This record gives sequence, C-alpha cells and structure tokens, in this order.
Amino acid sequence: MKLTRYDKNPIVKPEDGPAWESACTTNPAAWYDGRTVHLLYRAGPDTDDHPIYLGHAESTNGFDFRRSSDKPVFGPSEDGFDAGCIEDPRIIKFDGAYFVTYAARMFRPGAYWRKTFALNGHNPPLPEEAPSVARWNYTRSGLALTPDFRTWYRMGPFTPASVDDRDAIIFPEKVGGRFVMIHRPATWTGPEYGCENPSIWISYCDDVLSWKDSAVLAQPAFDWECVKIGGSTPPIKTPKGWLTLYHGVDKNHVYRVGAFMLDLENPSRIIARTREPILEPEADYELNGLVPNVVFPCGNVVIGDRLFVYYGGADRVCCVATAPLEELVEHVLS
Repeated sequence: MKLTRYDKNPIVKPEDGPAWESACTTNPAAWYDGRTVHLLYRAGPDTDDHPIYLGHAESTNGFDFRRSSDKPVFGPSEDGFDAGCIEDPRIIKFDGAYFVTYAARMFRPGAYWRKTFALNGHNPPLPEEAPSVARWNYTRSGLALTPDFRTWYRMGPFTPASVDDRDAIIFPEKVGGRFVMIHRPATWTGPEYGCENPSIWISYCDDVLSWKDSAVLAQPAFDWECVKIGGSTPPIKTPKGWLTLYHGVDKNHVYRVGAFMLDLENPSRIIARTREPILEPEADYELNGLVPNVVFPCGNVVIGDRLFVYYGGADRVCCVATAPLEELVEHVLS
C-alpha cells in the first residue's frame, strides 16, 4: 500500500515575494482543530548563510492553503541555542496550548545545497576547547508553546548539548501518566549504545523537558533505510495501537517513509512495522530541489476517516498525501 499524492502538489512553495522564504518552504508540521488545518513550515532565504524560520499557512479542506502572514511567525533567537535556525517542527496540543518541538542550531547552517558550501563555514572562530555542540554546530531539539501561532514562548532545549539529536516528537497524550517522546540522537551509536547506525530512541519524563529512561526503539532493518532512520510525525492513536510514521535513508541518500504500530499501553513495544516504504520520491518536486530524492513528513492529521500526511519534497516545497486511516492501519499490521 502507498500513500496517494494530491494531484495539485506542491501545496506551499517558494514564490516571488518575501526574501525570508525565497529558497524553500518545506517540511511542514500540521494540526487540525476541527475546522482548519494549520501548517507550520520550514522556510529560508536564498543566501549564503541561510537562516531558517517557521511560516504559517491555513486550509479548511486540508489541500488548499493560504499563508496567514508575509512574515515568519517564529524564528531564531538573538544569541541562544537556537540562534542559527528553527526547523522541522512537530505539533501536539495540551490544555489549550500547542507544543511545538523543533530542530535548532546555534549558528546558521549555510546554503548546504550549493557546491561551494563549506561545513561549519558560518561558525565563528572557536578554540578546540569549545563545546562540540558549538564547534560542529550540532542540532539540538527545542520546545516552544503557542496558543495561536502568533504569540510564542520558548521553553528551551531538552536534549543534551553533547548529542546531535533531532526528530524529537512528543506523543499527543500521556501514557501511564508520563510524557513520551521519540527522537534520533545521531551520536548515540556503537556497542555501548546497542545500535550501529542512527536509530529511533524512546524516552519518558514527567515535565516535558527532563527526558530520561531512554532506550532504542527501532534500528534500520531494510535496505531502503540502511543508513539511518528517524521519527516523522506525531503518533496517531487508533484502537489497535499508535500509528507512527518514520523516515529511512539508504546508501544513495534517498529518503523514504515507513510506519510502525506501537502498543497503546507500552509504546516501547513495536507491534508491527512495514517492510516496504509507503511513500518514496517519484514526482518531480520530490526528485529535484535543494536536496534531491527526499520525502520528509513532519505532520499528519485525521479528517473524517482519512489520514492526511504533510511532507517536504526535496527540501524545497510542502506536499500532502492521503490514505484511508483504517486501511493503512490494517496494512501496517498485515
């Protein structure tokens, strides 16, 4: 079974206008409030330093989106851990507030798609004794709260400074009275961690910031994901388990999408897993862009009996693909 692409993709793309989103509008998070689908998408300018912001768009049918502002709704801080970029968000909601997790860097990432790109070329000169998170511009995961996608409160980082950790996704409700998160600490590899390649980990906590009780949830298992895997979208609660989409990367740097079903009461237990991807680069907007051969979901919502999956195409545009929710669940379990 494959997800079905919207025939009018992409749904958000760079256009003539604001410079802050001239290079990309991609990797969207999503939330459906019963009337409106909200997208938070990653956006950046076509400049050498390439700071990254979040834009906001809305739709009443899940397909046709309009921007709510010609300015970023959230962006890098002045001089904090996320002063370089805010990217790849995921959205959940607790008690009237949206909880947005995001990947962040201390310094601007630079135009990584250009042949002249130099690793860490936009970092300040730092001594060898400086923390590795700064010298290598590691990704950390941050948390922000917003009631309306206009007013924002930074909660700070919640992954260690010494770990390159991203794809942090909090479950949309507590399990056993605790918060649950999946994430991808890329530097937790080797015999001491029990995984050879960057893998998906699961962690628990009581206050959304102090994550502990961490363990490997899933490792690369198939050729299409042999280099690394990471979580993609917030889990969807179904009667048969937590439906959880993830991405995998192969030796040719092609990004594809698979799915897990996790136990409702013990999400550290995988009930089932797709052996083949349910979405892979095929359309021109997925094959060609800033980074070719990429489909990268960050958001999913359920409208009626259908799952809408919002994803980035080739690191440049926002797209959507759908599937009947029950059919997808049965496919993962089969």
